[in-house]
Amino acid sequence: MSTVTISAADINKLRQATGAGMMDCRKALTESNGDFEAAIDWLRKKGAKVAALRGDREAKEGVVLAKTTADNKTGITLCVSCETDFVSKNADFVAFAQSIMDAAVANNVKSLDELNAVSINGAKVADLVNDKLASIGEKIGITKFERVDAPYVASYIHGANRLGVLVGMDKESAETGKDVAMQIAAMSPVAVDPSGVDASVIERERAIVTEQIKNDPKMAGKPDEMIAKIAEGKLNAFFKESTLLSQAFVKDSSKTVGDYLKSAGDYKVTEFKRVALG
Repeated sequence: MSTVTISAADINKLRQATGAGMMDCRKALTESNGDFEAAIDWLRKKGAKVAALRGDREAKEGVVLAKTTADNKTGITLCVSCETDFVSKNADFVAFAQSIMDAAVANNVKSLDELNAVSINGAKVADLVNDKLASIGEKIGITKFERVDAPYVASYIHGANRLGVLVGMDKESAETGKDVAMQIAAMSPVAVDPSGVDASVIERERAIVTEQIKNDPKMAGKPDEMIAKIAEGKLNAFFKESTLLSQAFVKDSSKTVGDYLKSAGDYKVTEFKRVALG
């Protein structure tokens, strides 16, 4: 008999990692003298449904949801993932994902860690996810979580819960918010405007276009100053294509999104979040 003390934290850690029941996790750790990996092997040998068995599987299917608070000042979008579309389209799984979303909004959750600790009918979300994993037999989890706070937040779901968008605006307009959310869903901008593009993204793009220019036979022997100037021009083209306000508006390509916002009522987009499966 093992003399190693098995703590509740140890049991919970094994439960989180494997999805096995609490008593099974306690037994596995006891029989394995507290050795975590040996405990996983013990569970596998006993035929328990173990998450570790699915570590090499990809959970690319699932359900994406987006919801705002009643006052439309906060929005949350998240993805509850699974392995197959058979599960993702199952009504019970969709309802399970919806219960997590409802709990996130009701509890004013600000992060994925907070969400995992929220209780639904007396059970923590993290435990409910593990229970669902064990009952379904697929690798599942809350893989993405985003939140937007603004004077007005619009939410949009595209393609049968495959993509969710939140748009923060400086004032309310359901129609404008939906139009901009649909733009973001379709064109996947990286930021509202160039000032919001992460420095690492800019440097990566600059490096790519600079290398492309150098590899052009027509640029052979050209001075670095000329190459750098051309690269900045290409970088500006990237900003035009990849930042929201400069993109051509999908519902009227004769104007940019920035033009549309101004004509619709001089609205401003403060931020946005886009969550997609995969």
